[in-house]
This record gives sequence, structure tokens and C-alpha cells, in this order.
Amino acid sequence: MYRPEVVVNRDGRVLIPAQVRRELGLTPGAALVLSVEDGRVVMESRAQLAARIRREVAEAWHGESGVSPVDELFAERRAEAAAEEGQ
Repeated sequence: MYRPEVVVNRDGRVLIPAQVRRELGLTPGAALVLSVEDGRVVMESRAQLAARIRREVAEAWHGESGVSPVDELFAERRAEAAAEEGQ
């Protein structure tokens, strides 16, 4: 596994090695979202972040299979609103 070492310069900048940029398809001007997870800096594109969130939600989903969590949430909210109107 390739694990290049990088240095933070006095301005706080880090140069991503060319091999890593090529592997990730990063081009000049590419925007990355940074987060800190368990003491690690994680950089990912918005598309990667959205895909990861979708995966994590799908893995955590315990509702009926084939039912969208969003649709289920809407149904719950509608039922609550209907119950409040009936009181």
C-alpha cells in the first residue's frame, strides 16, 4: 500500500502527491470536503460524501425493505398531523 508522507507548510497548506491526485482523478480546482474522524483528516468530493451518507443510511435502515426512509418519515408525519387535527 502506497502511504506517502506530506508536510504542512507554515501557511497550513498540504501538497497532495501527484500519484494520489492521479489515482483519485483530482484536477486543479477540484473541491474537496474535509472532516475529522477519529483524529484523522478525511478529504472527499461532494459526490463521494453524498454516496457515503446514502450507504450509511441504507446500512442503518431497519424499516421495511423496499420502502424509502423518506417516504416512511413523511407517512409518520402525516399520521401525527392527522392525529393532532382529530383531537
